[in-house]
Amino acid sequence: MTKEENEARLAKLKNIVLNLPEKPGSYQYYDQEGTIIYVGKAKNLKARVSSYFHKEVDRYKTKVLVSKIWNITYTVVNSEEDALLLENSLIKQYNPRYNVLLKDGKTYPSICMTKEYLPRVFKTRTINKKWGQYFGPYSHIGSMYALLEIIKKIYKPRTCRFPITKEGIAEGKYKPCLEYHIRNCGAPCIGKQSYEEYQENMNQAREILKGHTREVQKMLFEQMQKAAEELRFEDAQALKIRIEALENFASKSEVVSHTISDVDVFSITSDEKNAYINYIHVENGQINQSFTFEYKKKLNESDEDLLQLGIIEMRERFKSTAKEIILPEGIEIELEGVTVTHPVRGDKNHLLELSLMNGKQYKFDRLKQAEKLNPEQRSTRLMKELQTALKLHHLPYQIECFDNSNISGTDAVAGCVVFKGMKPSKKDYRKYNIKTVVGPDDYASMQEVVRRRYSRMIEEGTPLPDLIITDGGVGQMHVVREVVIDELQLDIPIAGLAKDDRHRTNELLFGWPAQTIGIDIKSELFKVLTQIQDEVHRYAITFHRDKRSKHALHSELDEIKGIGPKTKALLIKKLKSVKQIKLADLQTLTEHIGENKGKIVFEYFHPEIKGIDK
Repeated sequence: MTKEENEARLAKLKNIVLNLPEKPGSYQYYDQEGTIIYVGKAKNLKARVSSYFHKEVDRYKTKVLVSKIWNITYTVVNSEEDALLLENSLIKQYNPRYNVLLKDGKTYPSICMTKEYLPRVFKTRTINKKWGQYFGPYSHIGSMYALLEIIKKIYKPRTCRFPITKEGIAEGKYKPCLEYHIRNCGAPCIGKQSYEEYQENMNQAREILKGHTREVQKMLFEQMQKAAEELRFEDAQALKIRIEALENFASKSEVVSHTISDVDVFSITSDEKNAYINYIHVENGQINQSFTFEYKKKLNESDEDLLQLGIIEMRERFKSTAKEIILPEGIEIELEGVTVTHPVRGDKNHLLELSLMNGKQYKFDRLKQAEKLNPEQRSTRLMKELQTALKLHHLPYQIECFDNSNISGTDAVAGCVVFKGMKPSKKDYRKYNIKTVVGPDDYASMQEVVRRRYSRMIEEGTPLPDLIITDGGVGQMHVVREVVIDELQLDIPIAGLAKDDRHRTNELLFGWPAQTIGIDIKSELFKVLTQIQDEVHRYAITFHRDKRSKHALHSELDEIKGIGPKTKALLIKKLKSVKQIKLADLQTLTEHIGENKGKIVFEYFHPEIKGIDK
């Protein structure tokens, strides 16, 4: 497209925008081929559509969309609610390229009650409404099995798949199966249970599946009282057992007071690319629907816009007629005959928190699933989180951390661990013997090691780290800055991991003056940072122990000329300690390491004895 053609296209579009009405409605964008590429809604059509053509629009995705628009049409409606409904309908009809994409990544099971002469109740993932009535889907499988179990326990629906008919029963075509003999079925197929009783049981089971457990309990209680008045005590007892079973089930399944009835709850959790909208339907205090939709963002849509779309989608899909909707603070929507509530405490707020928790868990599960398929995705995500938290110019691919170890200044050593892509790169670990520091001076030891490491890396042209982490607070950060930034003139960010009174890592420090960075100590990122700190501590202290052990065990043997490492190791193995080697006679030493070496060791520890015969 030439510059002139583009200017003519924009002039045409701006002319359309100028003539748009200032009323609620839905607008549609078309590409050069006349295909709808985007459907939107607006409280004010002119104001909303004109915002796409402002010069200051800085969203890349919006600019791409505008570059594809060749024509605009619109439909005026009476209210913002009607505009939302129309937008939802058009998106489903045309599936525009630049609208959010609803992703049903998983088929959850439902419960089916068939339309047979003697209905069956079972779980399924296949929906075919001509075969029966469906309840669900159930994202929490445990809840579904609990429902099936209570229905099986109380109403005993048949489990056989025979196409049982009224005529077949009358002709005696069927025989009772094992389920009848173990009392899991009333055998309506042979007339042991009447058709009317079986249908009444299925009607009650249907109400339980709808979430009307308390209503069924009331009905059964009335039947029990009537049976007792008529002196049908066996029937009354059977009804009492059902009531108690339902009471136990209801008390376990209720998440709030059973006075909360017929309510829809919605929440949204989103990131740059996706949004996760959770829907919960509550009747009589118990959840009978819980589902999370995933939306793929196309134009950086706001949470409010996405949630409005999701509310229409989910209420339509689940045939909800709830007169109350619970939403997070700040999300506004108008639906005819529906009350919108923004709770801040109480049972309704508990439901909102539950919905948000489900949405976050779904997002977490999807993230984990993606990371299992692509392990590098986790590393990149954590590096980006750290980059954002510290406001770094570069992704912190290579992170180095230092730690000292000594006892009262003796056998002083230090260690440096290197993490690349948030994973330990053990081939790059380095050990350092402290050479210039006398006594237990951790700050001076740290400066020596840091100076040695980065001076050598500069000389050899080795890539420098993207971030240095000190195992300590502000003091360690300060001495490292003096060497790295002031002395070596290197532009390497420096962070510190500080510990609390219980010696537990509790905060990340960064900047100068050092500031505490707000990272949740329970987050995955903070756990990785703690792993880096633990690793450098383990590495340094292991090196120190090895050096101290070697020094303690072999110091005197090291002074004997003519005795090598293998002979020393053999003596320690056979005689267990330097003390026992000193006390050993010549014959014992000769037996273990030979005549010549035995004589050397014996004379070293017994210099007063000279001229021993061979």
